[in-house]
Amino acid sequence: MTLETQVHQKNLVKWAADKPEVVVFSADLTSSTEVRLFAETYPDRFYSFGMTEQNMMSAAGGMAREGFTPWVHTFAVFLYRRALDQVQMSVAYPNLRVRIVGFLPGITTPGGATHQAIEDVAIMRAVPNMTVLETGDAADVESVLDVAQAVDGPVYIRMLRGQIPRLFTTPMRLGRARRLRRGSDVTLFTAGITTEEAMRATQVLEQRGVSIEHLHVTTHKPFTDPAVLEAASRPKYGVITFENHTTVGGLGSEVAEVMAEHGVGKRLVRLGIPDTYAHGGSRPYLMRHYGLDALALVRAVEKLVGEDLNIGEDDLAAVRVEPVHGDFKAEAL
Repeated sequence: MTLETQVHQKNLVKWAADKPEVVVFSADLTSSTEVRLFAETYPDRFYSFGMTEQNMMSAAGGMAREGFTPWVHTFAVFLYRRALDQVQMSVAYPNLRVRIVGFLPGITTPGGATHQAIEDVAIMRAVPNMTVLETGDAADVESVLDVAQAVDGPVYIRMLRGQIPRLFTTPMRLGRARRLRRGSDVTLFTAGITTEEAMRATQVLEQRGVSIEHLHVTTHKPFTDPAVLEAASRPKYGVITFENHTTVGGLGSEVAEVMAEHGVGKRLVRLGIPDTYAHGGSRPYLMRHYGLDALALVRAVEKLVGEDLNIGEDDLAAVRVEPVHGDFKAEAL
C-alpha cells in the first residue's frame, strides 16, 4: 500500500479541464481543502467567500439555477452545522446540482469538537433529495467527482485530504459497496478510514480461522445496494458495522434499518464514536481511545464469536495492506 499526497487537489484540476460548468467555492480554507491549484489554474471559475458559509451555500444555489455546478469546499462542520438552513432551503428543497465537499470527517482532525464532523452522515442523510457519499482512499477521492457529477440533485461528500492510502484499484460506484472478502462467520461493513484498519484486522482474523465477509460502503444515501441485505443475512455469528462517525444515525443505523425492514434476525454490533463529542488528539490516539482501530475490531469479533483468538498489536502491525479489486474486478479489466 502506498500513501499519496493531495490527491483531490491534483485530480480536480485535471478532471474539471473540459467542464466549464464546474465552479469551485471556498470559505477561507482554500489551501486546507486542496483547491489552491484550481484557483490558480481557473481563476475565473473560483470564488472565495471568506468565513460566510451561509452566504456561500445560498450563492451556490443561485449559480446552480443558472446552469453551473458549484463544488463547495470547506470543513464539514461549517457546512452541515453552520449553514444547514441554507443547505436545506437554498439547495436541497429546490433539488439543485450543488456538490458539498466536507473535509475533516469524524476524528481525522485533532481540532476537537468544534472541527470534528462526527454526526454529519446522520444529519445530511435526513435531508430530502440529498445524496451522501464517503471516501476511504485515493481511488475513492479521484472517482467521487464523476459519481457526484452524475447525480441530478445535491450531493454531500465526506472527503479526505493530505496523505491518504490507495486501497483499491477500481473506482467508486454510486449505490454499490465493494466486497473485499467473502466469508460465512461474520459480516463486516466499513466506511471511510475504518476500512484500512479493518483490512489489517481481517487478514489476521482469517489466519485464526474466522471467516469474514467484508464490504466497504461509499454510498450512505441512497442505501439500497442489494449486496448489503444479502451479506447481512448470511453470517453464522452476526454483523459488525465499523465507522468514523457516532453510532447514532450513520452506517450502523443504515444497516440496522435494512436488517429490520427485511426481518434479518442476526445480532448487530455497531462500532463507532459513542454518543459523545470527541476531544482533541492525534489520529492514532483518537482511533485507539474511541475504538476505531484494528485491535478494537478484533476484540469485537472475539466477543461475537465467543473465542479468544490471541491477537495482539504485534500481529496487526506486521500486516501489509495491498490494494484490492473487490468484486469490481471485471470493470477494471
